[in-house]
Amino acid sequence: ETIDAATAKEFGLVNRVVPREYLNQIVTKYAQTIASKSSLVVKTGKEAFYAQAEMGLADAYAYTGRVMVENMLARDAEEGIGAFIGKRKPEWTDE
Repeated sequence: ETIDAATAKEFGLVNRVVPREYLNQIVTKYAQTIASKSSLVVKTGKEAFYAQAEMGLADAYAYTGRVMVENMLARDAEEGIGAFIGKRKPEWTDE
């Protein structure tokens, strides 16, 4: 059964509803934001999201906890924190 955008937002399936004439502009903005992040972190996040979706709750929490620790040990995590503290753009290495 198809639902409209407002209902999808109400159900928590989407974060935002925009008028059709602004859709491409908003999608481009989101894509640019994602592209500005470490591709390693984005890739890891996507993989973890899809992997945990097939797990029970306890296993999903345990799995994503391990993934978060691995993420924090990545060089890009250190770079991201350093860039934030230094108020500069991060230079991602995807490591």
